[in-house]
Parts: sequence; C-alpha cells; structure tokens
Amino acid sequence: MGDFELIGGKEKRAIRIVEYDPGWPERFRRERERIAGALGDRALRIDHVGSTSVPGLVAKPIIDIDVSVADVEDERGYLDALLGAGYVLRVREPGHRMVRTVARDVHVHVCAAGSEWERRHLLFRDWLREHPKDREAYGRLKQELSARDWADMNEYAEAKGPFIAEVTARAERAGGVRPVTTGLDAGANGQRA
Repeated sequence: MGDFELIGGKEKRAIRIVEYDPGWPERFRRERERIAGALGDRALRIDHVGSTSVPGLVAKPIIDIDVSVADVEDERGYLDALLGAGYVLRVREPGHRMVRTVARDVHVHVCAAGSEWERRHLLFRDWLREHPKDREAYGRLKQELSARDWADMNEYAEAKGPFIAEVTARAERAGGVRPVTTGLDAGANGQRA
C-alpha cells in the first residue's frame, strides 16, 4: 500500500471558491445524521471542519467532516458502514482515511480520537472562527491559488500547507482557542456522535 493511496488516481478539477453559504451548517447536520446512523457509537466525534465550517470564509463548496474513531487502522470497524451509507473511499494513509459522496461535495475524514489529525483540524477551525485577520488572509490565499491551473486538487491543498502550518503554530503558541463542541459540531454532549 505504501504511505499514501489515492484511490482512483489524480483528479484534475477546477478549483471553485465561493462566498460563505449560510446553508452549509445544515448540510453538515444532514451528513452528520447519515454518518451517525451508519456508525452509531463507533463514531466518537463528528465535527464540521474545513472552510465551510468557518462563518464568513470563502470556500470550495465541499463540506469537510472529521469522524473520530477508536482505531482508524481497523477499517472493519467503520469503513464498510460508511461505504454502505453511500460514501466512496478516496484516500488511505496512516492515521487517516477519506471517503466522499459520489457527487464529491462532501469529504469525510476518518481519524483516531485524540489524534494529532483531529487536534490540528479543530484548532485551525476554531482559530479562524475567532480571528478575522487570519480568516481574511486565508480567504485571499485560497482565491489566489484557485486562479492557478492545478494538475490535481491535492496540489492545491498542499499549496495552502505553509499558511495553515503558520496559523496553527500561532494558535498553539497562544494556547489555542477552546474547541467549539456544540450540537453543530459534535454530539449532544459535545464529544460523542
């Protein structure tokens, strides 16, 4: 398998950045219900992450969701259930799997509960929600990068990496922000799906 498996190979797609859509949280809620119905208590957290989870931020109209499970490497514990719910496997790498809708408008990232993957996504999301200057700078970068011709969407994502690392490091130095774990982002008790 190697360290990174991209099921279906590279995809050349236009990167379309749009204004924030107030309907995105509702779209997340619907997908959250679908995931929770498929996984039950195997989903320890289900969080809206990525740009569509940050009010006021421009984004690709793709809902990103983190699903935290006990052991991401034990695919038997979750993958068949997600595939049965209509998602398609796209990425397999150590510590992370990504499934998506056939329409490619929802990306579900599966990671281990308490992992660095989970922590970084929540930290970055929460920081952008609370810091308008960084949110605006990230939006400008995304618009600039979207104007380029990319051979693969992953190249666009990698190009954002230095900015994300810089902001995440700043958030870590500042002690981060308290994760927002309301019914919008996680389960009713803030932790379980």
